[in-house]
Amino acid sequence: MPVTFSIVAPIFNELDNISELHRRVREVMSVTKGTWELVLVDDGSTDGSTERILLLAKQDRHVRPVIFARNFGHQVAITAGWDYARGDAVVIIDADLQDPPEAIPDLISKWREGYEVVYAVRAEREGETWFKKTTAALFYRIVHRITDVKIPVDTGDFRLMDRKVVDVLKTMHERHRFPRGMSAWVGFRQVGVPYKRAARHAGVTKYPFKKMLKLALNAITGYSYFPLQLATYFGFVAAGLAIIAIPVVIILRLVGHGTFLGQATTLIAVLFLGGVQLIFLGVLGEYLGRIYDEVKGRPLYIVRQEPKG
Repeated sequence: MPVTFSIVAPIFNELDNISELHRRVREVMSVTKGTWELVLVDDGSTDGSTERILLLAKQDRHVRPVIFARNFGHQVAITAGWDYARGDAVVIIDADLQDPPEAIPDLISKWREGYEVVYAVRAEREGETWFKKTTAALFYRIVHRITDVKIPVDTGDFRLMDRKVVDVLKTMHERHRFPRGMSAWVGFRQVGVPYKRAARHAGVTKYPFKKMLKLALNAITGYSYFPLQLATYFGFVAAGLAIIAIPVVIILRLVGHGTFLGQATTLIAVLFLGGVQLIFLGVLGEYLGRIYDEVKGRPLYIVRQEPKG
């Protein structure tokens, strides 16, 4: 039977949330016109989430389990979800229920109006610290400003994508993935829908500061050359300062001024320029490392158990 809607939820140690996610999705989709499926991608869970997913699949034919051989990461789990999704429209949603399933009908409504990507905009955020809210807002605005693709601010992975969009995304095989940037890059008709982001239903966040920083690096290096261009800007500034400083030093030396005698100024200048060079060598290393990962050509993920049918 053709499937109209695929709801994709990456799962990593979300045992206390899975049943509630399933209940609320089922409740919402039962009143939505169209057939549906719930694709649960187990990203190497170790807390019993795998067994709960398989049990739900036995109890409800709408549930389609995709079980990874190990943990490959949230972004890759999203990729597997849209690889296995069969629907005319695919909704990506987090399993912690911060993205409420009750907002899915609003996304569907815009899709039926003809939009091909409908992304959920976080109008309010409950249950998050001041630090998390501030750094998240700063991240979205920096990425929006410096990347070549204008990624909507205050949006996560919670969105609906038309089948034609998903088919394009499936052809993109980069390893360092940023799905919200990828869906912005492909274009098509896009629109945002505001929603209230809830507090986590249970468990702890799977995105500590280290993972958020890695995600930010993927976003910036995947969609912007700005870090590389900074090296050129610093080079011009340093050269300009040197050109200005040469005649100033010569004049002060001629008049016998003692400000620039000795090696202290030279050492400071060498240390500063050496630090700048090391920083930008690190930036170059980030880009080269990503190229190295791409050319190895390894699969993005390995599935231990696929859904039937």
